[in-house]
Amino acid sequence: MHTLRRRPLSTCPSFESYCSQCERASPTTNTPMCIIFFKFDPRPASKNAYRLILAANRDEFYNRPTKAADFWVSNSEILSGLDLEEGKEGGSWLGINKRGKLAALTNYLEGRPNPDAQGRGFLVSNFLTDQSQDSYSYLKRVSSERHLYNGFNLLTAEFKAKEDTMCYYGNRGNTEPIHLNPGIYGLSNSLLETPWRKLQHGKRLFTSVVNQPLPCDGLVQDLLNVLNNEELNTPDPAQESQGEGYSSPMLRVLSSVCVRSPHYGTRTNTIILIDSSGNVTFTERTMLNCDISQWSTSSFQFKLKD
Repeated sequence: MHTLRRRPLSTCPSFESYCSQCERASPTTNTPMCIIFFKFDPRPASKNAYRLILAANRDEFYNRPTKAADFWVSNSEILSGLDLEEGKEGGSWLGINKRGKLAALTNYLEGRPNPDAQGRGFLVSNFLTDQSQDSYSYLKRVSSERHLYNGFNLLTAEFKAKEDTMCYYGNRGNTEPIHLNPGIYGLSNSLLETPWRKLQHGKRLFTSVVNQPLPCDGLVQDLLNVLNNEELNTPDPAQESQGEGYSSPMLRVLSSVCVRSPHYGTRTNTIILIDSSGNVTFTERTMLNCDISQWSTSSFQFKLKD
């Protein structure tokens, strides 16, 4: 594991100063994006293949207080990054536990979120700590409370010795969650598999990587390269239509797989691999000190419990 020393978050440009610069670019200062690509193969034909290959970017303000991925102090079976933003402490965007439960979240791009809505990050944390509900049942309950949240997409999964399950629910789409069939998927800031150009571009790159027989280290590195692709994918009428109210410059910035602007963008890359024997490799590459030239990479390996 390679870790660089962190300096206090107070050294980063303030959230307020960035908002004053970009208020004309966006109708809201709440613009967290994120993108996820994954291959779900619950019963791979080869022993060397993976039941899950997941690659995800977290896009946020660089100075938002965040704890890098690690096993929780309060529950050593759960591995995730954690939000430390006041009022949202303990929420997450992506995590897994040693019992095989996994959850991942993206926000839905929309004009003016409700500032009084409940924090969406707790949807991930609550699933990882829940011991009574399976993936579908949890999403079913969440769907009954969909009005309490701003727009989101939530993936839940269970990787068990007898059966693997992945489910999806988006509160700006159908009222019912769905079970996912084996396959390759992309999820950005619209509903699952919505063909935004950035999603299609990234999914092509992801597919070309995961369809090759690569050793673990090579696979992780190639997936990190996919997640750090900064090619702009504009114009995109579908993204622009959903992002009505956002300026063209802002939508242009948000059109790449890896988002990059002075104080907002991709600050975390995460790769999760689960092999046919239940061995998990979790790799996180995260920005330090609000500086796009400084990164720390951590890797965790463990075996799922039956």
